[in-house]
Amino acid sequence: MPTARYILPIIVLAQFCCTSLWFAGNAVMTDLLGTFDLELTALGHLTSAVQFGFISGTLLFAFLSIADRFSPSKVFFVCALLGAVVNLGITLESNSLATLILLRFLTGFSLAGIYPVGMKIAADYFDKGLGTSLGFLVGALVLGTAFPHLLKTFTSESIPWRLVLFSTSGFAVVGGFLILLLVPDGPFRSPKLNKDFSAFLKVFKNPPFRAAAFGYFGHMWELYAFWAFIPVILNTYQKVNPGVELNIPLFSFVIIGAGGLACVTGGYISRSLGTKRTAASALFLSGCCCLLSPLVFFYGSEVTLLLFLIFWGLAVVADSPLFSTLVAQNAPAESRGTALTIVNSIGFAITIFSIQLLNYLLLSYSAFYIFLILSIGPAFGLWSLYKKRVPVSS
Repeated sequence: MPTARYILPIIVLAQFCCTSLWFAGNAVMTDLLGTFDLELTALGHLTSAVQFGFISGTLLFAFLSIADRFSPSKVFFVCALLGAVVNLGITLESNSLATLILLRFLTGFSLAGIYPVGMKIAADYFDKGLGTSLGFLVGALVLGTAFPHLLKTFTSESIPWRLVLFSTSGFAVVGGFLILLLVPDGPFRSPKLNKDFSAFLKVFKNPPFRAAAFGYFGHMWELYAFWAFIPVILNTYQKVNPGVELNIPLFSFVIIGAGGLACVTGGYISRSLGTKRTAASALFLSGCCCLLSPLVFFYGSEVTLLLFLIFWGLAVVADSPLFSTLVAQNAPAESRGTALTIVNSIGFAITIFSIQLLNYLLLSYSAFYIFLILSIGPAFGLWSLYKKRVPVSS
């Protein structure tokens, strides 16, 4: 059995393997549109289906206090297997838009037992230095999210797009077994023996917890909408500038994947700067990127565009593990799993609105303008963190 020294790398690897399911559909979206004769708006619908599935799963998990009442490692394993199976369903030739939406919904539902539960497992092992630990964990999520785009760069007529889905399902199975076999319940776990169906509401009565959660919600308004529409922005830029040829899957991977490094770096910076201040700084920078985006998209060179998007990719997610740390630190130990789960649930519900809003705006406005609306999130998050100087534990 691995010692605590090796637990974090195992959790990180398992989280990477399993969260590769998240954007597997987006990585092959062009192929899905062509193979199943779908409209362009299917991009937003299929992405939102994953988010809605995740929300539904996290609401159920939070209501039943699944992560606090049962072994988190076993919950993680079962959900990893479920996610692998439904992800493979996308490869069936008989699919329609309706069945694809259902399969992506079920993928999101399974992720409710992977992402927040993985954070719960880490919190049960690392009482001190939680920000750094969650930095590695969310970094794994970011790389897992970006990974299907990298796989897509290697597909061709001889290597079909379905290989992306076979590969991500295989990774999810591996990740599930890693947690089940090598990561027992942590020493700081406080099992909730009694059913408390109102626990997910009680945590919001704590003002510092509420401030941290609202800051996270502002962050989430921007994050997944930005990730989902990166290929759209790159493709639009390529069309507006006919002489430019971009490897869209590869650059999408680089832009999203760079955030993994930012998550880890942010965790270390927070040790000296403080978790709250570091999170607020990243949120401010990503908000500035929202406002500056039309200028760069319209007037920037190819190099300027890519460097700008990479920087934005760093800033937009650097605060994610820090907000999760603030949420965990300001929640009761016996309800920590429920608190993380419900905050994730609401946060991802918000992503549906921002993704669908961009999807709608894309029908009437240039793709180069649509990211302006995302600045609402960082502004709200910063206001929540600093209104009335709420003493958020950091």
